[in-house]
Parts: sequence; structure tokens; C-alpha cells
Amino acid sequence: MATLLFWISIGFAVYVYLGYPLLLWLLQSVFWHSPGPQTVEPSVSLLVAAYNEAAVIADKIRNSLALDYPADKLEVVIASDGSTDATAEIVRSFSSSQTGAHIRLLDFKENRGKTALLNEAIPELRGEIVAFSDASSMLAAVSLRTLVRSFTDPRTGAVSGVYRLLKKDQARLGSQEDLYWKYETFLKVQEARLGAFTGAHGSLYAIRRLLYPFPSAGTINDDFTIPMRILERGYRVAYEPAAMAYEEAHEMEGFSRRVRITAGNIEQLREMKRLLWPPRPFVLFCLFSHKIGRLLVPLFLLVALAANIALRGQFPYNWLVLGQVLFYALALLGAVVSLKPKFLRLPYYFCMINSALFAWVYYALRHGRAIPSRIQLDKIGNQPPLG
Repeated sequence: MATLLFWISIGFAVYVYLGYPLLLWLLQSVFWHSPGPQTVEPSVSLLVAAYNEAAVIADKIRNSLALDYPADKLEVVIASDGSTDATAEIVRSFSSSQTGAHIRLLDFKENRGKTALLNEAIPELRGEIVAFSDASSMLAAVSLRTLVRSFTDPRTGAVSGVYRLLKKDQARLGSQEDLYWKYETFLKVQEARLGAFTGAHGSLYAIRRLLYPFPSAGTINDDFTIPMRILERGYRVAYEPAAMAYEEAHEMEGFSRRVRITAGNIEQLREMKRLLWPPRPFVLFCLFSHKIGRLLVPLFLLVALAANIALRGQFPYNWLVLGQVLFYALALLGAVVSLKPKFLRLPYYFCMINSALFAWVYYALRHGRAIPSRIQLDKIGNQPPLG
């Protein structure tokens, strides 16, 4: 029994991280046909949800004004979610100037969270297309033009861009985070080619405004739920890796952020029942292999370690248990000191993103909530709440 548990557990983890990407690549090579590039310039509302973003909001506005898109077809809307710093005042200084003629401020006085803010802001927008972007994300000049060209296909209801990390050498895990997101980008490209891409990058994605689904205010991962609801209505969710947003590596670090991602992934399971009938085989396959698989890997790794310990003293399990112990010891050491060369930090990064599941379980049990609140999740990493 221990032998069976060990190999099933190891096999599952290997499938999720290595086998699934290979299988995706093989499937899309059979089923995907590349559409020809087309140019389209619909009216666009670039919506930025902001809570106490005074440190970056001026740069965000300047970046938005520099986008290669017709000024008469673009409005930049900053929605302040009860900010208590100078966010609103900075936006007003731009909107009152001649250069900021297309800058609008929606100044909501109460901090209610991002999804509630989006629900109230969407009816105020004028564009046919709504592009969502984070305040800390800086967009490449052609990113918006590149993003919206997917909407030439009337079946496309949403499209995601991709983000790249800046100054990764200045963040402790910047290189590891960059490698992880390049890996994730590869997966998303293949899933999109199969018509099975479900989520989006919150740093930059767009939808047809009339398809906005008004999710519940407590939704954690709006960048998954919104595209998923659009997919459920029979539309396609596209992925455009040439539409780039950039964030500094330190913005993407932190254990609390990993727990928020885990909480959002668990929340996403509620959406799966909508895909069961009529069945969406490729979408269900990708969700099970990608989202659910990632959630289950930490449990399978624990089983693999326990089974390996039970089998110690037998060949080759004595060597395998030694390898596991060394791997986790290196991860613990990486949590304390910044190891060099950088590849030695990979065990810590891998264990950090997987251990987020156990932190979520702890907070969910302690606070009696299926999904812990953002404030509770932020306390894990001692970071300020995100709206």
C-alpha cells in the first residue's frame, strides 16, 4: 500500500507540473488553427480600480496617456475605492488639465472592495470595450491596440494580456517569480488555443462591456470570475501574450498574496458546476489539470513523503527519502537566508507557493469561513489590506 501511495502521489505531482504542459502542447498542435491578424479600433474604457495608490497613480495616468490608441476612442477611468491618501487629488489634477482631457475620476467615499467597486463603476463607462488594469501595472505602448484586436471575432467576449516582471534582481524571489510566470504564460497560451482558457491576468484584460456579469461583491478573483461567466454564456476567452503589462517584482512577492491566490482558486471551484451541462470537455480537462491539480499537489506531496518514510531502508526508497529530506531542508534554509546561486532558491519558492493551501485551511477553520476575508489573509504576510 505504501508503495502504491508513493508512486501515485509522485506521479500526480509530476503530471500537474510537467505532464499536463506537454499534453497541452500536443493537443493544441492538433486542434488549433491560427487566425489572421486584423486591425480594429473600438471605443475603449480603461478602468483602474485604486485604493490608496498615491505612490503610483500619477505614473499610471502618464503611462495610459502614452498608449498608442486613438485619443477620441479612449477614456481612462480611475475608480477610487474610498482612498484615504492623495489618490483622488492626484487624479483630479490630471483630469483638470488639457493633457488629461480623457481622464475621469470616480471617487467613491466608502472602501468596499474591488468587485463591489467594479460593479458600481461599469455602468458609468462609455466604451464598447472595458479594459481592466491594476494601478501598479505599466502597459506597453501597443498593448491596448494589440489586446482589442481579438474582438474582431464576434465570438470573443474577453481577452487577457500578459505581464512581465521588472527589476527582478532587486527582489528576493524575483527571478523565481519571473520563471514561474513564464511557465504560467506557456500554459495559458496552449489553453487559449484549445478554447479552454478561463481566467485572465488582473494586470491587463478586457471584455465587451455589455457582457459584464456583475459578480457578487465578495468575489476574490474578479479576473477569473468575470471571464468565466462570459465563457459560460458561449463566448470565447482569448489570450494575447503580445499585450504586455509590467510590474516590479517586489509587487508580486509575499506569502499573503499566495494565500489570496489559493483562496481565489478555491472560490473558483464554485464556477465549475456551470460547465458540467452542456459539457465543455476541454475546459473541464484544463480546470481539473491546472486549477484543481495545483490545489491537490501539496496533499499528494505530504502523502509521498509519509509513504517514502514508511518504505525507508528499501532500494531505491532510502535514496528517494534522502532526496526529499534534502529538498525540504534546502527550502527551510532558503526561508532564512538568500541562497546563491539563484537556482538554490527554487525549493523554497516551490514549497512557499504550495504551503499556501495549509495557511488557507488554518484561517478557514479558525475563522469559520469557507473563504477567509482579505484582511485575514493579509495578516499572514503582515501587509496592508488590498481594498
